[in-house]
Amino acid sequence: QVQLVESGGGLVQAGGSLTLSCAASARTFSRYTMGWFRQGPGNERECVTAISRSGENTYYADFVKGRFTISRDNAKDTVYLQMNSLKPEDTAVYFCAAGSVQSNNPNEYTYWGQGTQVTVSS
Repeated sequence: QVQLVESGGGLVQAGGSLTLSCAASARTFSRYTMGWFRQGPGNERECVTAISRSGENTYYADFVKGRFTISRDNAKDTVYLQMNSLKPEDTAVYFCAAGSVQSNNPNEYTYWGQGTQVTVSS
């Protein structure tokens, strides 16, 4: 069982930055691929970015390329999401997830955090 706890969400003006963190309880953190997903009001959950076990391979959705960066520190059992140049349409609840396959499909992820709200004002 893996418990994931996100932090770092909040209210920011358009053009601003936030860094989300997701701390995992498992000592087997390095065995999992990690993903960040988001769900805005009335929208389905969508993949923002994902990172392989080692951190060498990453995936970014087109709508965040060049603005967001995913990273992980396996020594600290933590994955990060650096978000720059935020837009009002980035407003959503952001979730981190752990899975065995690097994928943009939420169904491929087994463990989920509770989510953290990110609100971008115009």
